[in-house]
Amino acid sequence: MAEPTYEQLREENQRLKRRVAELERTVREQARQIAALKSLVERLQQELEKSQREAKRQAAPFSKGPPQAKARRPGRKAGPDYGRQNFRRPPDPAEIDETYEARLPECCPGCGGQMAETGVRQQYQVELPQKPIQRQFHVHLGRCTCCGLAVQGRHELMTSDALGAAGSQLGARVQALMVFLNKRLGLSQGKIAELFTRALGIPATRGGVMHVVLRSGRRLEPAYGKIRQRVRGSPFVVPDETGWRLGGRSAWLHACVGRDATCYEIAESRGAEVMAGLLGWDYRGTMIHDGWAPYDGFLEARHQQCLAHIFRRCRRLLDTARGGAVRLPRAVLDVFGQAIAVRDRFDAGEVCGHGRRVLAGRLRERLRRLVALVKSHAANERLAAHLESHLDDWFTFLRVDGVDATNWRAEQAIRPAVVNRKVWGGNRTGCGARAQSVLMSVLATCYQQGCDPLRLLTDTLRSRSPRISFAVER
Repeated sequence: MAEPTYEQLREENQRLKRRVAELERTVREQARQIAALKSLVERLQQELEKSQREAKRQAAPFSKGPPQAKARRPGRKAGPDYGRQNFRRPPDPAEIDETYEARLPECCPGCGGQMAETGVRQQYQVELPQKPIQRQFHVHLGRCTCCGLAVQGRHELMTSDALGAAGSQLGARVQALMVFLNKRLGLSQGKIAELFTRALGIPATRGGVMHVVLRSGRRLEPAYGKIRQRVRGSPFVVPDETGWRLGGRSAWLHACVGRDATCYEIAESRGAEVMAGLLGWDYRGTMIHDGWAPYDGFLEARHQQCLAHIFRRCRRLLDTARGGAVRLPRAVLDVFGQAIAVRDRFDAGEVCGHGRRVLAGRLRERLRRLVALVKSHAANERLAAHLESHLDDWFTFLRVDGVDATNWRAEQAIRPAVVNRKVWGGNRTGCGARAQSVLMSVLATCYQQGCDPLRLLTDTLRSRSPRISFAVER
């Protein structure tokens, strides 16, 4: 066999050098990828551990994370846009119950010299009464001379006809405040009893507060029925649900916000049959909701998928996406960002209704082309499938007047319930769950319609028979 020549050896040597260089580049690229993956794994592990720690904290759902580096100064800003000055206004002279004199000292506290009065100014104070009002009702009893029916008198301030052992009761305003503290502000029944006993001088027990809440729920059942009818007839509804506890078992609290009424219902099921019982499967208005699949069962309704949920989903994908995987979430954010901009331009009078609908069609076509592209990233495939399955439901707010782009109304309605759940965990009995649904619905609707909830509760508790003193009768 002939010996290789010098030229052949040199070519072989150069080929080997090129091969070694290629291998070195491959090794460096793989090392870079390994380092990036290690960094990603470490960051995801830290985020997982952080989320696991926060899940064990009671305040975790309300935590906003570390403060911003350039946080805005707290409080109102000075200038012409300050708005109404929110200081306490002095009372009307007819409303003043007590007057006191804050006299000068006999001598100067600094040098001991004689004091000369130069004027008198006023200061006003609102204070809780030192002692609760104790009322006595002389209830006149009688009997019909014709049929013999026993009848007793009823004063407009009385809350019931009970006498004898049950003749000592709490007033309507006291009961209304108990209900408000429990169902709106989230105080537990034990804390409410302690507040009334220690701070207001009205002896109360946890069981007594519970009976007040249950009785108020029964009295407001007619109003609850009217609220359900009002929500069912609303041109749009915003449904949502959150976890609940009923007798120590898992349950669900459903909220449905209409144009001028809000209805809550606690049920053991999360299924769409709960919302169908409220709205009916043939509801023909517009439903603004998140991507929970059972809402798609309302085939007669128009749908608006919540854009806030898709914004959050795309941003989470961008936190972990690398390379070409960032293209789809970025493009989706751009499409929906332009949709929000079109809505704002319409509200500012820069775009007419026809132009808004035309732009909605163009954005829909752009989104359709985006989701039709082949995806190599599994998370992007799932995102594209979700967008495509609801392709006609993303821009309803640009085609129909009065429709929101997000389900913020339901999120706001769910928030007080979440506070209650964090404080006292849910309801122990079905009766308590029913009262919870009724009272939260009435209170939320009061705020929605600008009605005073304490006055409504007080009037209802004073009535002889359950009647609806409520704005839903309009």
